[in-house]
Amino acid sequence: MTEQLRVLVTDDEEGMRLGVVRALSGYVARFPDVDAEVSYDVSVAESGEAALDRLASGPPDILLLDFKLPGISGLDVLGEVKRLDPPVLTVMITAYASLHTAVEATKSGAFDFLPKPFTPEELRASVRKATRSLILQRQAQKLVAQQRRARFELTSVLAHELKAPLNAVEGYLATIAEGVVTDAPTIQHVVGRSIARVQGMRQLILDLLDLTRIEAGVRQRELVSVDLWEAAEAAVEAALPAAQAKGVALELVGQSPLLVLGVRAELDIVLNNLISNAIKYNQPGGKAKVALGRRADSVEIAVSDTGIGIGPEDVAKLFQDFVRIKGPKTRGIEGSGLGLSTVKKVVQLYHGEVSVKSRPDEGSTFIVTLPATEPGASP
Repeated sequence: MTEQLRVLVTDDEEGMRLGVVRALSGYVARFPDVDAEVSYDVSVAESGEAALDRLASGPPDILLLDFKLPGISGLDVLGEVKRLDPPVLTVMITAYASLHTAVEATKSGAFDFLPKPFTPEELRASVRKATRSLILQRQAQKLVAQQRRARFELTSVLAHELKAPLNAVEGYLATIAEGVVTDAPTIQHVVGRSIARVQGMRQLILDLLDLTRIEAGVRQRELVSVDLWEAAEAAVEAALPAAQAKGVALELVGQSPLLVLGVRAELDIVLNNLISNAIKYNQPGGKAKVALGRRADSVEIAVSDTGIGIGPEDVAKLFQDFVRIKGPKTRGIEGSGLGLSTVKKVVQLYHGEVSVKSRPDEGSTFIVTLPATEPGASP
């Protein structure tokens, strides 16, 4: 889509004003590297006074300003332009081209300097240069605004996620400190609940650190041959206590060994999160299975459970940051809402895919597909 920028030409020579209008009429500047396409709506002012009136009523995006004007000079106009917000990029045009003039105009806030006489091509090149600078400025401002909003949203979500467990721990400890509970079994239960809440907060912090390191690209990645079966065995072994506590039968099936080119810590994140969810959201006495296999050109990890399942309206939300599907059946299940979004980001590093098949009250199957790679290749 072509964006239109407003250009104001201020020059006391009518021929110059008309020449600029003709040169920019129908001209479209294209910037493939920043995905932008710009045309120009050109208006004119014959004096500095007229330019100030136009600036007051509606500032342009780019100002082409004659240095030598009758009455109010170009430098005087430039002084007023500096006070505008947002700023107007100004290109000084003058027949009095000299190093001193260029330095003076630049010190006064001019973006560029174009000496007369100039060709239509030179004019377009100068306007194109100003346009590119303006686009980059606006994109940078937009990015800053997005980052500010993201920080605000992150802080809000963290405050919400941490407030409940902190309140719970405070309440548990208050019952001990105030002598509400005094018998050893109850105190042990209260302390155990407090520890569980603290562990949940720690996991939230660890999940968030994993997510930010991946997104920022600061996680060091040294690709090596990893036995996915060995990684899955370790993940299943680590999850066994939680599975046994809930009465969930945990099974690992598939090919051994199963080599992929990757980073063991990243693959651990994928396996640990999927297996943990298969236990947490399972029914007491249910089953969870981790199945590994190789297809023609890919490696597949399928983690299935016989748990509470997910409705079709919620499946699309699962891989977003801080998303937890809330309902009567998930009440009391701890989680940060970052596990699956982190899984997706890791899988994307390998140009792979992650999907889910689920039915409420029947269970879910999460499938991760990674490209099959040979040692020495890069996923």
